[in-house]
Amino acid sequence: MVVILVVNGPNLGRLGSREPEIYGSQSLEDINSALTAQVGDAAELKFIQSDDEAELISVMHQAVDNRTPVILNPAAFSHYSYALRDACAMVTGAGLALIEVHLSNPHAREEFRHNSVISGVATGVIAGFGADSYRLAMDQMMTLLGRQ
Repeated sequence: MVVILVVNGPNLGRLGSREPEIYGSQSLEDINSALTAQVGDAAELKFIQSDDEAELISVMHQAVDNRTPVILNPAAFSHYSYALRDACAMVTGAGLALIEVHLSNPHAREEFRHNSVISGVATGVIAGFGADSYRLAMDQMMTLLGRQ
């Protein structure tokens, strides 16, 4: 069975209580449960949330080693983590899909959020649809993997 990593960066463990007017009222657990229901038996999902940049880099290395596609919400690391960008480039460089996802539309927010260093190495980017951004990313991942 295909395994898909769903990786969430800093502060996303606080979804539901952190700025719900921007990020919505669903918790990360709610989003993860919806994704699990969405894929059913078609894939095994592994969920990781970390506020630690080094841990997220290690997760990308493991994705390459295990040949695992990734849905990634890098959160604030999107805007400045060249180390995470390079690790993501290893994922796509290995021929694996990596979809960058964001709950909000970074281009509709503060100017410092307008640039993602990750986007240029991602397979694709989905942003601005709240929790549905994850659903849309999973739909596309399943299509890329030929599972839909």
